[in-house]
Amino acid sequence: MVIRELASLELDTLLDLYESVGWTNYTRAPEMLLKAYENSLLALGAYDGGRLAGVIRAVGDGFSLVFIQDLLVYPEHQRRGIGTQLMRELMSRFPDVYQMELMTDNTAKTAAFYRSLGFVRVDDIGCCAFIKKM
Repeated sequence: MVIRELASLELDTLLDLYESVGWTNYTRAPEMLLKAYENSLLALGAYDGGRLAGVIRAVGDGFSLVFIQDLLVYPEHQRRGIGTQLMRELMSRFPDVYQMELMTDNTAKTAAFYRSLGFVRVDDIGCCAFIKKM
């Protein structure tokens, strides 16, 4: 598995990955997805034999905040450590950031995954989160 920055990625490739994991809110707005990647702080891809297996995308300033916006791995590549590799590579790019945040599905499996990487639930540290979907 090779992890490298996504310098340029065809929109069709991204849409296929997002569709494969059921993230159709993104696939229904392809131009928004493309602009989101173009304006991200960092986007990395995991490649298996030259074929994209997964991506991670972060937004923020890289100093006070890095927000992990997307972490996706094709279903046929899941449970092989690719998500962990992508997370570790992204985290290594910002070793001195004040806080790294993410929002994810509220399942035991995802909670265990992110806890294994050192993340804690915001309510565990006396915080709460708010969101306004547009």
